[in-house]
Amino acid sequence: MLQANHRVAILLHEGIRGTQGKTGLALLRYSEAPIVAVVDRDCAGASLSELTGIPCTVPIVASVAETLPYQPDVLAIGIAPSGGILPDAWKQEIQQAVAAGMSIANGLHTPLAHDPDLRPLLHPHQWIWDVRQEPSGLTVGSGAARLLPCRRVLAVGTDMGVGKMATSLELHRASRQQGLHTKFLGTGQAGLMIAGDGIPLDAIRVDFAAGAVEQMVLRFGQDYDILYIEGQGSLFNPASTATLPLMRGSQPTHLVLVHRAGQTHIRTFSHVKIPPLPDVIQVYEAIATAGGAFAPAKVVAIALNTAHLDPDKAQQAIAQTQLETGLPCTDPVRSGVAPILAQILAKT
Repeated sequence: MLQANHRVAILLHEGIRGTQGKTGLALLRYSEAPIVAVVDRDCAGASLSELTGIPCTVPIVASVAETLPYQPDVLAIGIAPSGGILPDAWKQEIQQAVAAGMSIANGLHTPLAHDPDLRPLLHPHQWIWDVRQEPSGLTVGSGAARLLPCRRVLAVGTDMGVGKMATSLELHRASRQQGLHTKFLGTGQAGLMIAGDGIPLDAIRVDFAAGAVEQMVLRFGQDYDILYIEGQGSLFNPASTATLPLMRGSQPTHLVLVHRAGQTHIRTFSHVKIPPLPDVIQVYEAIATAGGAFAPAKVVAIALNTAHLDPDKAQQAIAQTQLETGLPCTDPVRSGVAPILAQILAKT
């Protein structure tokens, strides 16, 4: 629904400094549609680039009403509160946005398209896109994606929220710059808003999750050289159920392991230890091939998230990870993805 000609304001209350603004910050970094304003009452008037490290001059305002001088035509809900439930205070701001003529890109679990308070306010040119809606016509997986001629690159992680989407988007961008015919397929709310294509994996019943991934990959696999599939969750996080359907549905040809430098335990379950990276690699490769039931998929490189480290310590962490794993390693956002892309193009 989001197109490059839209002018987007992002609802990001308490998300710039907090932990729930991943969607909005991803849009700021990767959206092809221009972002014209960010709404965060806690940070209004501050420098967005200084707060986030994202090189942009987008103004931060305190309310949706204050975005109007910047003429947005879409309000994207860039926050992911616990459970995906819409707080009442945000509902009022969304009503103001619709009344002012904006369409809504909604990544929350709370659907808004048929909300009785919003529908009467919509004009014919406006829309409400509920991103987290299960597609129709789903079937179970069959492993058919393994027959596709394209490379299928899946980002897998040691934990949730370590940078799998950013890694895939950076790879897609670098591939396009080299003239390769590639596509990024979103599987979460931010990825879908950025890409416009994909599936909301966490809204799909588990029996059909692998099949939904498979349908998505089959739809594009004949037309592109490389598909970059947005990773979700982690096999090592006890709350995650998304990684295995992604592996089975996409039948990846290449895996890229994403890890936050220095993290030793699952962030939300401190009693769960992250194994050493060589062991993590072994687990992912063993599950990908399942004893020979599926084609082998190797971890070809490490994407290391070093955003919390100064430059010197980041380089030390990258060097140590390369030594530990024997694989190329880089921070995709900070240092680019050239070493990873070279491995993808070298491996058949």
